[in-house]
This record gives sequence, structure tokens and C-alpha cells, in this order.
Amino acid sequence: MKVLLVNGSPHEKGCTYTALSEVAKTLQEENVGTDFFWIRNKALNGCLGCHKCVQLHKCVFDDRVNELLEIAGKYDGFIFGSPVHWAAAGGAVTSFLDRVFYADFCGGRNSFYLKPAAAVISARRAGTTATYDQLNKYFGLMQMPIVSSRYWNMVHGAKPEDVQQDIEGLQVMRILGRNMAFFLKCKEVGLKNGVALPEQEETTFTNFIR
Repeated sequence: MKVLLVNGSPHEKGCTYTALSEVAKTLQEENVGTDFFWIRNKALNGCLGCHKCVQLHKCVFDDRVNELLEIAGKYDGFIFGSPVHWAAAGGAVTSFLDRVFYADFCGGRNSFYLKPAAAVISARRAGTTATYDQLNKYFGLMQMPIVSSRYWNMVHGAKPEDVQQDIEGLQVMRILGRNMAFFLKCKEVGLKNGVALPEQEETTFTNFIR
């Protein structure tokens, strides 16, 4: 079993990474492998709604989005971290997730189906719960079971050293790691003992006028 931790911060080793690292350490203690994926700090286009991913099976913009799509299938769970910018997820990680999940769905990859996911939020002070709600909507739409902790998955601090002093926040990260490991182990046991994944129906699209 292996979990991919996606760092959606423009800072490679900042507060978001510090929080994700606490989750990763706990997962490793639970014998679950971990890898980190940083979206980096270069400009990321938002989704154009061009639907080229239907034919290409990837995004028309060949950047970190496609790099994640190429490896997503080999992971059993995902944790996505984001800083708070203006009481919401950062613009780069929002564009990144818009395109990753849309290209995966429309491109027929199915890399995230029924794989557990969690959001980890980092802020100096406020905007954490709004960002937490925002990111969880991605997982719900992609049929990814949402893994929670004892409290909202958030840490506070203006710099990594501050996060390391957020005793409760770090505990929340550790509990999140153990909960993720438990879910993955239960899923593995179920599949090994003949519990099949749910039957899927062909997608039906409607709108509000027909």
C-alpha cells in the first residue's frame, strides 16, 4: 500500500510540507509507503473546458498535471495539502486539481475511483475551514472516501518552526495518518476476501432545462 502526498504550496518545504510530513511519518510507522509530489511554483493554467482530454487521455497543457496523472494509478490513497490564500485554497492548487480530476474523469483513466483522500490545510490564522470544505468537494465528486481526523485537518503557523509548535495540529496530522492506514488495510482485506467494488453505471448528464 502506498499514499501520495501532494504539496499544493508554492513553497517546497514550508508549512504545508511540514504538516504533510507528520502524516507521512505516521503512515510509515503503520507500514504504509509514502511519496511526495510538489506542484512547484511555476504558472499553472486553469481548465479551459476544451475537452481535449477526452481524446488525449491527459490534459492539453503538458505540465505537472500530466505528470501526476501518469503516476496516480499506482497509489492507493491521496492526501492533498494547501495553504490558505484569501480564505480559500491557493490559486495554483485549485487550477491543478480542476485539471487533474477533470482530465482523469473525461480521459477515462479512473485513477482515483474509491481511493481514500484527505485534505490538509495550513494557515497563519484563519480561512482553514472554508479551504477544508472547498477541497473535500473534489473528493466527493470523484467517489473518493474522505478520511478525517479527530479535528479538522489543519495546522497553524507563519513558518515551519511555528507549525512544529502547533501541538494539537500535529496530533491531528498523526491521527489522520493512522485513520488513513486503517482504511487502506480494511479495503485490502475486503478485496482479498471477495468483496467486489460496486457496479458502475454509465454516466448520465442532464441540466436544468431538460
